[in-house]
Amino acid sequence: MASAPVSSAAPQLSTTAPAGHSVVPIDLGERSYDILIGDGLLKAESFAGLPRSAKALIVTNTTVGPLYTAQLRAAIAPLHQQVLDVELPDGEQYKDWPALNQVFTKLLEEAADRKTVLYALGGGVVGDMTGFAAACYMRGVPFVQVPTTLLAQVDSSVGGKTAINHPAGKNMIGAFYQPLRVVCDIDTLDTLPQRELLAGLAEVIKYGPIADAEFLSWLETNLDLLLARDRAALRHAIQRSCEIKAWVVGQDEKESGLRAILNYGHTFGHAIEAGMGYGAWLHGEAVGCGMVMAADLSARLGLIDEATSQRIRALVERTGLPVQGPDLGADRYIELMQVDKKAEGGEIRFVVVGPLGQAGMRGAPDAMVRDVIAANVR
Repeated sequence: MASAPVSSAAPQLSTTAPAGHSVVPIDLGERSYDILIGDGLLKAESFAGLPRSAKALIVTNTTVGPLYTAQLRAAIAPLHQQVLDVELPDGEQYKDWPALNQVFTKLLEEAADRKTVLYALGGGVVGDMTGFAAACYMRGVPFVQVPTTLLAQVDSSVGGKTAINHPAGKNMIGAFYQPLRVVCDIDTLDTLPQRELLAGLAEVIKYGPIADAEFLSWLETNLDLLLARDRAALRHAIQRSCEIKAWVVGQDEKESGLRAILNYGHTFGHAIEAGMGYGAWLHGEAVGCGMVMAADLSARLGLIDEATSQRIRALVERTGLPVQGPDLGADRYIELMQVDKKAEGGEIRFVVVGPLGQAGMRGAPDAMVRDVIAANVR
């Protein structure tokens, strides 16, 4: 493949904190930080050691804010003289300039300075926009990720990718900007709608085919427990996902090569999201379907056998995620995928699997891509 594959023996990186919570470190030199994973983490101890400041701003949305803003405010109050908050509208369709400007407006109205700390309290949309706002305001202020969805806890809150969407392409306007800490309180998943839980499981599943075949087997065995929100199963899935992502990001922070494998399923998935209109499909739903299409492409390229492709499809389907994409037309799919960040000179680059537990990047013949689309849309 065009990029080096990831070993199926991705290392275990976690240590155990004194209170029994897991800590996954991300090694990025002076930008290194920890991911805290456990129950009941919205308390002062989880934020100890973070910068003190006159002001802090909690960025959340209208769904999550009423549930957890007061709890987070109490947890970080010892660090800041004043804790402000702003609630953004909820939904992928609001991951745009007008919503981002609400954050900037609040910061400016409150005379926030360069030491003001931003806290992203919510899912992937809130986390991405808060990080982008932090990267831009006064050319950079500190921020902390407090993800409240499974998808954000296992993927979007980790690694420093921040962005907003454009009608022509998802996440095309943004910056790499690392948080000071990621605090994954599993308790917040209690209020997560089931559809959102399933969407998050798509991002969990992706780590098996690209980096850890044993983890894929574990997911197949324990899927029913995950769907039932078994605490021990969720904690293991979150921890292993974060370990793999931390390992990859530690080697390739700004996606110059290896990190692109974390976008398995995303090339097709982003096309679905943009083609249907942001918010019609949840990000994880589109990624789940995209993984099925990418597995089919991998099989057609001779990188995995058909049985492995069907194995990935079966797990996605068992999870309750879509395994057939919307019929946008092959030309529209290709047009949207050509805007993907991995495209080079107009050539679409796909994350493909082969063998199981390893992944890489490569192009594919146009006719083959069209065959994949035709076989996997309804």
